[in-house]
Amino acid sequence: MSDKKPTGKKQLMTFATMLSTMSEGMVRTLGIFILTLIFSLPLGMVVALLRKSRFGFIRGFISAYISIMRGTPLMLQLLVWYFGPFYLFGWNIGNWRFPALIIGFVVNYAAYFAEIYRGGIESIPVGQYEAAEVLGYTKTQTFMRIILPQVIKIIMPSVTNEVITLVKDTSLAFTLAYAEVFSLAKQISASQSSFMPFLIAGVFYFVANYVVEFLMVRIEKSMDYYK
Repeated sequence: MSDKKPTGKKQLMTFATMLSTMSEGMVRTLGIFILTLIFSLPLGMVVALLRKSRFGFIRGFISAYISIMRGTPLMLQLLVWYFGPFYLFGWNIGNWRFPALIIGFVVNYAAYFAEIYRGGIESIPVGQYEAAEVLGYTKTQTFMRIILPQVIKIIMPSVTNEVITLVKDTSLAFTLAYAEVFSLAKQISASQSSFMPFLIAGVFYFVANYVVEFLMVRIEKSMDYYK
């Protein structure tokens, strides 16, 4: 038998191992980010149009939805989406973590994008609608060919700010113990007694936001019709 006793020392990660592990987490972070944009941007437009519905009960419902999404923390909403099916219906939520995250982010951000769209739509002069009607355009043609291109140009700065915020908000996935980059940074930092994981996570977020800002600025410039 060996007389050696366990030393109790922590096995330290190399920087390369730490970086590799957190890179995998960043891929998951980007998954949340991309899926949220894919679904929330068009859903936000639908919500914005429904808020202008001629039916009062639809306008009231949409207004209440937007108010709740903007008036409660996203962290709380994620918890509701994850645990709600279990407490309300007794569902097995073992594989529900990632879908709950995506639904929570999409529904939340759709409300914010809807308000951005609404502001852009309402900034278009009424005369443009009247001119389109005189020219024989249908309401759908007027919106798609005349109003929407102008709205997109007007709202781009606001959308850019919201997209940058989304990159940072993905860190809230740690609420549901999803192993994205921030969750891994916390876990590795605790196990290694090191601040380095947080610095790496900060660099990842900064680079992601820099890329997003660069792309959005390029899109904005491509829509500057007068230069």
